Amino acid sequence: MKFRFKRMHYCAALCFILLNLTSYAQKIRFGANSLIDYQTEKGIFNVYVDGELVLKDAFSAGRVNKVFISSKDFKKRTTQKSQFKNSVGKGLCYRFTAKNEAGLTLEQSVYAYTDQNFFTIDVKVLGADLSSNEMFPLKGELVTKQDFSDFTSLFVPFDNDTFISYQANLLKIGKENTSSEVTAIYNRINRNGFVIGTLDHDQWKTGVISKLQAPTLLDLTVQSGFTNEEITRDKIAHGFLKDSSITSSKVLFGYFNDWRLGMETYAKTVRKNEKPIVADWKGPSPVGWNSWGVMQEKISLDKAKKVVDFFADELKQFRIGDVCYIDLDSYWDNMLKGDDYSLLKQFADYCKSKNLKPGIYWAPFTDWGFKDGPDRKAKGGQYTYGEMWTKVGNGFYDFDGARALDPTHPGTQMRIKDMISNFKKCGFEMIKIDFLGHAAAESTQFYDSKITTGMQAYKVGMEYLLKCLDNKMLVYAAISPSLASGKYVQVRRIACDAFKSIKDTEYTLNSVTNGWWQTYLYNYIDADHVVLADESEAANVARTLSAIVTGTLISGDDFSSDGQWKARATKLFQNQDLLKIIEDGKAFRPVEGNKGKSASNQFLKDKGKVQYLALFNYENKNASVKIDFQQLGIKDQSVLAVENLMTRKQIDIVHNSEILLQPAEAIMLKITLK
Repeated sequence: MKFRFKRMHYCAALCFILLNLTSYAQKIRFGANSLIDYQTEKGIFNVYVDGELVLKDAFSAGRVNKVFISSKDFKKRTTQKSQFKNSVGKGLCYRFTAKNEAGLTLEQSVYAYTDQNFFTIDVKVLGADLSSNEMFPLKGELVTKQDFSDFTSLFVPFDNDTFISYQANLLKIGKENTSSEVTAIYNRINRNGFVIGTLDHDQWKTGVISKLQAPTLLDLTVQSGFTNEEITRDKIAHGFLKDSSITSSKVLFGYFNDWRLGMETYAKTVRKNEKPIVADWKGPSPVGWNSWGVMQEKISLDKAKKVVDFFADELKQFRIGDVCYIDLDSYWDNMLKGDDYSLLKQFADYCKSKNLKPGIYWAPFTDWGFKDGPDRKAKGGQYTYGEMWTKVGNGFYDFDGARALDPTHPGTQMRIKDMISNFKKCGFEMIKIDFLGHAAAESTQFYDSKITTGMQAYKVGMEYLLKCLDNKMLVYAAISPSLASGKYVQVRRIACDAFKSIKDTEYTLNSVTNGWWQTYLYNYIDADHVVLADESEAANVARTLSAIVTGTLISGDDFSSDGQWKARATKLFQNQDLLKIIEDGKAFRPVEGNKGKSASNQFLKDKGKVQYLALFNYENKNASVKIDFQQLGIKDQSVLAVENLMTRKQIDIVHNSEILLQPAEAIMLKITLK
């Protein structure tokens, strides 16, 4: 018995030692062949993919009550492990918890997906009377076996205002690269790369910041609570969250063989994580017309009816699913007489009589007449505009020539309810909403004191707008936050205003080159109004194909007046081969993305046995485009036929064929595989 007793104590002691030893390192597996090595005594972790180190000395932190607190500050922590299954996938959640002498608890949650090639992480701080406007769910050092000399850092804008561009920047030692909400850092030769991005956008604006410190070492910081006037448009620092617990945005980290697949995976994951509030659109891909392209302030009922007649009589085949929208943009109030909406109802009824769907435009969170003073009474209630303005310091938030309205103010909401009610009474079936970024501005004090950040205010405003719309219209966002709007609208314009020139085409396709993945975040992304005007036929074709590549087609010429644009529209917009491509509403993929502020000149859409390849020349001189089947993912011997859909002629191409494009020319190839 004595021997057995000693043996039992020896076994217990050995188990205790083993448990404590293993607690110093947690081996967390995720995806097909990836591992997180969490060193619990240091509060840091390394990430390996296929046995190779890709993230080194990573940790989480926050600035709470003006004190910086980091997972590295603690020597002891508890670890909880539990299974999870959510809308994204399934796996194991590891929760690392530590507490300091001041009574603050820091909690890291790592979600290791067994069925996804990424993990997610967030950090939470718990305590009494907490206040923070800076949380760092992930900080560390990206590493590569060779060096970062061929790597590109993708800049994703917060919104699509001020003609901002996406940008693919080659990494340079000492240069800091900052992106809004998400970035891809990828090898421009083999496309291998990292994708790091936020999955929720209700509370924080987040910046993803990288800086190359050495040829093989890239600092990475993900900062929830990021503002920068040139990126997020904010005039002040990020608002403070105040509670007994404050949690950062949840961040996805993945390493992918093809960064394009990584960005698509990211967008799909955001959509699963942030379930849309707006109804999932069951109708056909939107095509139609918008008045801002050319008509702009000259809009009138007579001119709008003439446009309707042109679409009804001369563009009968410009439909998808027998649907086409005729949308009145800004200056539709030329048809308003006080509170009399009868002319607008006449327009909507006239559209419907011609089997067309009427659309309208509005900017719900802006005051364009603020220079006329604060005492003007807003429609729908008893409040003045001065009471509704978004407060910033001792002033207000002015941008784009308009003053922001506080989305949490009852006067703003009464105005929205009144306007949307009138639109619905008129019978509009589509609404283009604009300047939504004004609703996301950080404020010194919102009317609703429980709302303390711009993204919280954006949520309040957009949810109220959707409540008023009641799923009665197709909802299209123009200028708007890129990531945060996915829950609220069915269509989002991919860039800022684009009109008619080949440079407009290049600008639009810069956003598609680097932001095409938003096709999985929204029902549709849109290339803005396609204007033909008096440009060359080549430029007209390029502008049209830029829309096809994006996934929808909204035209913008003044079809109430005569000009070459009518004949060109009749030919281009009724090309059934092109319309068939956008029936699914999905954007093309860029063949290459490392084009700086320019755009890829090749875009591919994979439809199984049919591959659509769009080629562009953005220059006013001849250019040749090489067709590299390996880059396209096409086997040379599998090509059965190639047709130029613009000329409807068969052409012969093989691997590394060069196609000559005329100045400003674009073509669409249909590649049929065996």
